[in-house]
Amino acid sequence: MATVRLQATSIDGTVTTPRGFRAAGVHCGIKADRPDLALVVSEGVASAAGTFTQNRMRSAPVIQSEAKLRSGRAQAVLINSGNANACTGVQGFADAQAMAESAAAALRISADLVLVASTGVIGRPLPVDRLAAGIPAVVGALGSDGMAAAKAIMTTDAFPKTAAARVDLGDGVATIGGMAKGAGMIHPNMATMIAVITTDAAVEPALLRGALRTAVAQTFNCISVDGDTSTSDSVFLLANGAAGCAPIASEDERYAAFVAGLTDVAGRLARMIVQDGEGTTRVIEVAVRGARSDADARLAGQAVMTSLLVKTAFHGAELNWGRISAALGRSGADVDPEKVAIGIGDVWVVRDGVGLPENYAKAEPLLRASQVRVTIGLGLGTGVFTGWTCDLGETYVRINSGYLT
Repeated sequence: MATVRLQATSIDGTVTTPRGFRAAGVHCGIKADRPDLALVVSEGVASAAGTFTQNRMRSAPVIQSEAKLRSGRAQAVLINSGNANACTGVQGFADAQAMAESAAAALRISADLVLVASTGVIGRPLPVDRLAAGIPAVVGALGSDGMAAAKAIMTTDAFPKTAAARVDLGDGVATIGGMAKGAGMIHPNMATMIAVITTDAAVEPALLRGALRTAVAQTFNCISVDGDTSTSDSVFLLANGAAGCAPIASEDERYAAFVAGLTDVAGRLARMIVQDGEGTTRVIEVAVRGARSDADARLAGQAVMTSLLVKTAFHGAELNWGRISAALGRSGADVDPEKVAIGIGDVWVVRDGVGLPENYAKAEPLLRASQVRVTIGLGLGTGVFTGWTCDLGETYVRINSGYLT
């Protein structure tokens, strides 16, 4: 076998960029005047995997789709926006099953192969009559343009989120494509985020699950907009083998190349979610280095990323590094106050736990940029974590104090 280049190439694309996938998005009437029903379909049965919210108030679609994915096979993903079908009791489960059965009938496949997801307002019954009318329309609209589906899953999103990558597998090139939605209620603990990723690589289901877990851990589970985890979070991955490459059946160089491509796509989608955070004016990358362990680094990073005081300081472009120090101290990570270092961009403003006033003037302009990098050194070990968050301002409050209207 030829030597595999363990490098994915980022490209523009959608869920239909990989061979053998079609998608569509239509308006079925859940929302007043915007697309609200999306469908992604593989030409044949695909290996499938998913990761889901750890919120205990899980929606009916999450529970049903997770159960279906135990088979490791799926062929379609149907998603509605505008209604989460969460906290809807027994009727919610019946409605989720009705979604799958209606799509299966229109596609002439088994309902067991149809995964479903819903996103939007929690606690309201799903308008299944509107969905039933919309499903034939979305099936009829299936085609090679994946952008319509990406738009139909949006809720408070300002723009559709898509990404793709090509991966050299030695005996051919496979493609990975994806779409995601999310702007608020974002703090994945696999936010209101939903993602569908497709690939024309052939991957055994067990390996596909492992690949998705690895990619999600480094991407979707490393972002936060507001610290709130949704009832509906779902990431789906379908692999149909249409590229014609030999199946990936072991954790070898070809598997590593695939995981690199999958992580590239998931990472770009995740960062777009942060960029689109409700009211966001800047994206903040938080890199923790020198923690006692990777787990400690994650604790420290997420405490900084979710601190309302830190996020509001970034909104005002204030060099209030004391808020970062305070967040580190309550994070649960092992922290030695006399070893902490904090940098803004390439300018260190804290070393050995105390400020460096001589550097403040150089750091302050960096806080006004649309992309801000914060580096935190703990000086205790080799643990690392990198995550992405955003500032928090008045627009977030305005959006979420009138969400139902």
